[in-house]
Amino acid sequence: MSPVLPPLAVRYLTVDEESVGQRLDNFLFRTLKGVPKTHLYRIIRSGEVRRNKGRVGADDRLALGDVLRIPPLRVSERAQEKVANPAPAREFPVIYEDEFFLAVDKPAGVAVHGGSGVSFGVIEQMRQARPQARFLELVHRLDRETSGLLLIAKKKSALKVLQEQFRERETGKTYLALVKGAWPARLKVLDQPLHKYLLPDGERRVRITTKDDPDGMHAVTLVKVAAKVAAPSGLPVGMADGFTQLEVTIKTGRTHQIRVHLAGAGHAIVGDDKYGDFDLNKHLSKLGFRRMFLHAWRLRLSHPVTGNPIELHSELPSDLQGWMAWRQ
Repeated sequence: MSPVLPPLAVRYLTVDEESVGQRLDNFLFRTLKGVPKTHLYRIIRSGEVRRNKGRVGADDRLALGDVLRIPPLRVSERAQEKVANPAPAREFPVIYEDEFFLAVDKPAGVAVHGGSGVSFGVIEQMRQARPQARFLELVHRLDRETSGLLLIAKKKSALKVLQEQFRERETGKTYLALVKGAWPARLKVLDQPLHKYLLPDGERRVRITTKDDPDGMHAVTLVKVAAKVAAPSGLPVGMADGFTQLEVTIKTGRTHQIRVHLAGAGHAIVGDDKYGDFDLNKHLSKLGFRRMFLHAWRLRLSHPVTGNPIELHSELPSDLQGWMAWRQ
């Protein structure tokens, strides 16, 4: 099915097995890129969207073989531009793959999807690289500057099961992080709620809040010291106290959770441009270290079909391995 309707054209879409059981409105949001949600709800309510020649509600579930009539629609210029200038095809290193899902090794600096000033990300590039794939969807997210394991579902049924595992905290997600200073070995659990807010320019941020904050989100981070790392030569005396490599397991998947929890404990992640030590980052940049040291290293989950336990690993990329030369 075409992801975007040409303007002023009627289109008939047949529901395939990957869309069975999906709500009509959610199906249209995903299929009719560039059409405002308010407009989609209006044409559903007015009866302009038809299923098998009859009216259909926004919350009606789709069945295999349903034929949907979509009325003439104008898509946004931005959506038309995306069709005219699609994301460049790109494959990413595959750590695991079967007919239901795959795990890729996402590099730092690449967004997982387009949006917020980014034209495209991993998922758009993968779809272009695999035009024969009928279904490719992100199971979860990683920050743009975080490298490592990223799951992509190849079937809707697998997507549903895997996302449920993440929601129910049935997966084990462990990251490797390098933080400034000596992390106290006794500090193993960070249980502090987080609060989202926006800067004046609209950029998203997160801060630690109080237990009684009605907008606070429960967040738990487990921390284990992996190694002490000496500071590289060339840093000012006041910044040469060394670093600690941590294994960080998140029990909840909040936005910027690891970054905010570690910074709140007084040990910001090296290279973090939002919550880090900006003076330290500036000096490290002069020494050639210009990215955040946060890597999605290990992921434990159950196979979405067989239920068998799976443990995936993504080794540290070469630009982070150089830090280990100062491991004590």
